[in-house]
Amino acid sequence: MSFQAYLDKAEEQTGLTPRQFIALAKEQGFDESTKSSVVLNWLKQEHGLGHGHAQAMVHVILKGPKISSKHVGTGGTHSDASDTLWLDGKASNPNG
Repeated sequence: MSFQAYLDKAEEQTGLTPRQFIALAKEQGFDESTKSSVVLNWLKQEHGLGHGHAQAMVHVILKGPKISSKHVGTGGTHSDASDTLWLDGKASNPNG
């Protein structure tokens, strides 16, 4: 599953886009200095996300949309179309 696919699935499960999760996290007082485990637990407990989906969301909340280019365009199961994740919803993703 690609990084973007984890975010898209989290959106399907919760109805919230990654950008909406970022806004909710800021309302909680989370920022780049927050420990990832705190955000991870919040996503699991408050939003019912599984571990992998919550981990992907933690990345965008704490580090932003850029990811390693290691799997970009490889065509494998973990391949992403871009090294920048789409945060505004699966339906509007130009790479999807």
